[in-house]
Amino acid sequence: MHLTISHTTRYTYDQPVTYGLQELRLTPKSRPSQNVLSWNTDISGGQIELQFEDQHANDVSLISFTGDGHEITITCQGEVITSDTSGVLGRHGGFAPLWFFRRATLLTHVGTHTRRLARGVRDDEADEIARLHLLSTRIRDGVAYETGRTEVGTTAEDALEAGHGVCQDHAHIFLAASRHLGYPARYVSGYLLMDDRVEQDATHAWAEVHVAGVGWIAFDISNGISPDERYVRVSTGLDYSEAAPVSGMRWGDHGAETLAVALQVQQ
Repeated sequence: MHLTISHTTRYTYDQPVTYGLQELRLTPKSRPSQNVLSWNTDISGGQIELQFEDQHANDVSLISFTGDGHEITITCQGEVITSDTSGVLGRHGGFAPLWFFRRATLLTHVGTHTRRLARGVRDDEADEIARLHLLSTRIRDGVAYETGRTEVGTTAEDALEAGHGVCQDHAHIFLAASRHLGYPARYVSGYLLMDDRVEQDATHAWAEVHVAGVGWIAFDISNGISPDERYVRVSTGLDYSEAAPVSGMRWGDHGAETLAVALQVQQ
C-alpha cells in the first residue's frame, strides 16, 4: 500500500520562551514491513541542534527555540510503501540485547492488577502466539477505549484499575504483562490509516513481543489485530517515554502552552 502522511505539531505560548529543547522521534525507517520513499521535517520557530540514533536505533532530532517567538511548528511529510507481514518483523537487531526488553519501567511496573490479568494465560494457550493474542483480548475486554480519561503519565496498573484508557495505556498493560510472562517486549509509536477517515486525532501506539524461533511480532491491542499494511512504524522504546514523537523542556516566564496537532494519513 502506498501511503502519504502529513503531520503538523504546533506549540503556542502566551509569552516568549526564554529557552526550550525538544527531542523529535518523527522519522520512520525502512523495515521488513515498510519502505520509506521520502520523508521531510520542517521546523518553524526553532532550529536543529543535533541529530543522532538513540539506543533503540530511532532517528532523533534535538531542536532548540528561544527569543521573541511565541510559536514553534514541526511539520513532517512523506510517502511510505507498506506490506502486510501479519505483524512479523523477524530477527532482533539494534544496540540493545534482548534481555534489556524484559525490564520494567515506571509506566510498566507489574503490580496486583497485572498479575491477575496474566494469571492462567500459559495454561489456557500452549501456543505462544495464541497466548499473546489471548492476553491482548483480555486487555481489550477489561480496559475500555475512552479518550480524555488518562494522561501520558498513567501507568499500566493505573489504567487496569480504572478500567479505561487509550492505545498508549493498552500498549503499556500489554508490555507489563508480557514481560511478567518472561517475554522481551517494546512500545511502538507510529501512524495508522483509518478505514473511515483521512484526518486522524493523533499518532497511534502498539506493542511488539519477541518470540523465540519467530522474532519480533507486533500486536495492536486497541484494535485486536496484528498490524498490517495500514500501519507505519516510526519509533520504539521500553515505554512511551522512550518513543514519544515529541518530548522536551522549556525555561522562562512563558505562561500557558497550547498544543495543536493536524494529522492526515491516506492512500
